[in-house]
Formats: sequence, structure tokens, C-alpha cells
Amino acid sequence: MNTNPIFSSYQNNNNLYDEIFDVNKNVRPTYQKIFDLYRNHSIQDFASLNEKAKAAFFNQGITFQVYSDDQAQEKIFPFDLFPRIIEAKEWETIETGVLQRCKALNTFLWDIYHNKNIIRDGIVPIELINSSGNYLKQMMNFSPPNKIYNHISGTDLIKHSDGKYYVLEDNIRCPSGVSYVVGNRNALKRALFGVFNHYEIHNVTDYSENLLEMLESVKPQNVDSPTCVILTPGVYNSAYYEHQFLAKTSGIELVEGRDLFVENDFVYMKTIYGPKRVDVIYRRIDDDFIDPDVFNKDSVLGVKGLFSAYINGNVTLANAPGTGVADDKAIYTYMPEIIRYYLKEEPILNNVHTYHCSKPDDLKYILENIDKLVIKPVDEAGGYGISIGSKLTKDEIEKVKIVIKENPRKYIAQPIMSLSVHATYIEDTSSFEQRHVDLRTYTLLGQDQEFVLKGGLTRVALKKGNLIVNSSQGGGSKDTWVLKK
Repeated sequence: MNTNPIFSSYQNNNNLYDEIFDVNKNVRPTYQKIFDLYRNHSIQDFASLNEKAKAAFFNQGITFQVYSDDQAQEKIFPFDLFPRIIEAKEWETIETGVLQRCKALNTFLWDIYHNKNIIRDGIVPIELINSSGNYLKQMMNFSPPNKIYNHISGTDLIKHSDGKYYVLEDNIRCPSGVSYVVGNRNALKRALFGVFNHYEIHNVTDYSENLLEMLESVKPQNVDSPTCVILTPGVYNSAYYEHQFLAKTSGIELVEGRDLFVENDFVYMKTIYGPKRVDVIYRRIDDDFIDPDVFNKDSVLGVKGLFSAYINGNVTLANAPGTGVADDKAIYTYMPEIIRYYLKEEPILNNVHTYHCSKPDDLKYILENIDKLVIKPVDEAGGYGISIGSKLTKDEIEKVKIVIKENPRKYIAQPIMSLSVHATYIEDTSSFEQRHVDLRTYTLLGQDQEFVLKGGLTRVALKKGNLIVNSSQGGGSKDTWVLKK
């Protein structure tokens, strides 16, 4: 039973899957050691440690930007001191499952820009591809080095009330958040170093060296020692801290578009010693801003001539332009079929049952059952544009119906999934309470290289009852421990 004084006011909702306590309020075996260790701390200790963690994050610049209509606000990324623990066997399923998805998506991307076999065989409808704003005609019949499109992928998972993991979405345009994985680990070590002596857990600080190794592996032909850079939109981008972090820990330059130029279809970086050729660019800017000569002519974030240098094989872009067509939430609906088609395997991880508004039967069901569904735009990120039917008034439901009917291709719907909950320190009540969590994993694909960071980012919906965990929507995060055995 729960006899820890700091959890004396903790309330279990047995309708939710609590990762620490079972339905009888007994501590699950995985958490018993840390639960016992935390007996030595009062709730006042946690309040003090929480303030120190916030100060450490601020002093290190571990922040993100939130944008509203009239201003940008810099915020500390909220961090919770109670780690999430994932058992070795459980992680093995997650890791093999996300690798399977990333490989299938990569093959899918090559196919739809070349032979289109999956379309010819009637697995994925051509209308879904052609109507995607992220499907780039400029990428037709072009093969990036080693046929790799999604070099860096983020896969969002939840644990449902049945105790099983489900994939919520695949992120292969520009997945963010990995810097917070490392920041969380460092913060918890500083605050409660002693707890690490009682568990054997995998390291998370090896991500950057694997990132660099992957980037170097996809260098253009006839390049022996490639120069890699990270291309950032600049200091006002919400993920600028992460761009700095990855550049520093990988030992490569962080550049803006104005730091690069193209000459004779080769890319060069301006340095105090003169121009230096650039071979691999990890871009943190969207497709539309890569090159004003090809995409958005008003872009000042990209580099004139960059896409021509890319198509001519003189520079590698990670991730490849046009990958967004595959993390379109409408394509997510077909992921089980995509995996079976290309890999001849059964999906390891579950999909959430998904309705697409462009299908007449699905649309009819959605419009009649919005109160039981989550409505999501297919092309948004950060939790924006999501409507949770059970939280809407009758008037709001009618407004959502109008929006859907105006552009059915733009929306999908899913049942309201019961995300697992985890004990989380809440400042306002100075107590631990149940909060919903998800997990973002990070996968790298290179030439003869595949890597999944053994940790991932556990995101926490800090508002009571909220199911949206994104930091832009008021969410926080936890350190995620993957046990070695």
C-alpha cells in the first residue's frame, strides 16, 4: 500500500492506467526502490528542489518560445523531479516498433517519389498524396544519398488503459525536443544524484555523437571528410536552444541562411579564413524556406541555389525535402498497411483507430459522434488545432462541424484515448498528483546505421485532466529511465 508521506494526499483514479500504482494502490515493482528512496524527502524538500531545477534550466538557457497573436514569450521548459521508468523488455518492444515504422516510412517516401507501386496496387489512394501540401514535385525521381529521407524521426506514443503502447503520430519533418531529454537527465542528477545508484539505466548523452556519425554517413559521393552544419532560422525560433545544444554537443557549426552561399552548385560557409565547403546540412527550417529560387521567393531563412546544389548531389539535406507527405496524419491511417506492404511484417506497435474526414462513411460517423472523438488537423504540430469532443459545448461542436465540412481533407478523428498517468509534483498545490503523459522517441537512420535513443522525452500535461502534453500548450516533461535489465 501507499505509505509514503509525500504521497499521503495522492488520489488514484482507477479508470486511468497509473504507471506507479496498481488498482489496489500498491506500488508497482519497477518503482519500489525509488518510492522507498523518496521517503527521505519531505514535500518541502521537493518544493525547494523544484525551484533549484527551474533556476538551473533558466541559467542554462533551457527555454522555448511561445507565440501568440501579438508577442513571443520565452518560457522555462517545466521539469518534474519524479522520473518515468521503462523496463528493458518493454523498451525492446518500443525500440523495434519505432524502427519498423521509420524504415517503412522511408521506403514509402522513395516509392511515392519514384515508382508509386503502393499507389498502383491500391494500398494508398493517389488523391491523398497529390492533395498533400508537403508532396514536392521538385523531388520526383530524385534519390537522396543511400535513399534515406527521414534521417531524424520522432515517434509519439501513449500507454493506454489496457497497458499497451499506441502510436499517436509520426514526426519526420523536423522533430524537436531531444535536447530536453539530456537536460532533464542532467537536472535530475544534480538534484537527486543518489537515486541513480540504485538503478542500472541507459545513458542518453550519446545522442549527439550518433547524430554526427549519421550525418557523416550520408555525405555526398567523392567526399572523404564531410563538413556538417546545422541550419537554424535564428534566435527567435521556438527551438533555438535545441539548435545551439545539438551544434555544441556534436561539435559542428550552427549557421543561419546568411552564413551560407552557393557557387557553381556547391554550398560554402563564410568563415574568417574564407569560404569553406559544406557537405551535409541538418536543416531546422521548413521546406518552404529552403531556397527562395524554388520555394517561397520571400524567404530570408534559406539559401539561394541550395536546392539546385542538393539535386546535383553536391550537398545532403537532412531531413530530405518532401518528407512531410509521410507524416501527414492522413497517411498515419494507412501505416499498418504500409508496414505490411514494404516490410512483409505485422506492425509491432498499435495504431490508434483513425477516421479520415475525406471518406464519406467516416465523415458521417465523425459528424454524428464528435463528442466521443478527438479532431486533429493533418498538417499541424505542437498540439495546435486539436478539438477534444468531450470538452466542447454544443455550440463549439457545431462550429467544429462547419470547419470540417469546409475542408474534409484537412482533418482526421480518433477515439479519445486514455493516456496513462504518472505522479507529478504540482507547484500550485505543493503535492504529487496524477497527470497524463506520453513519450516521444528519437530514431536516426544513416548508411548502415540505425539508432534509437534509449530514453525519449516523456511529456506531461500539467493541467489537471488535460490530454494535450505539448509544451506550447502548457505541458512539461520528466526524465525517462530505460532499465538495462
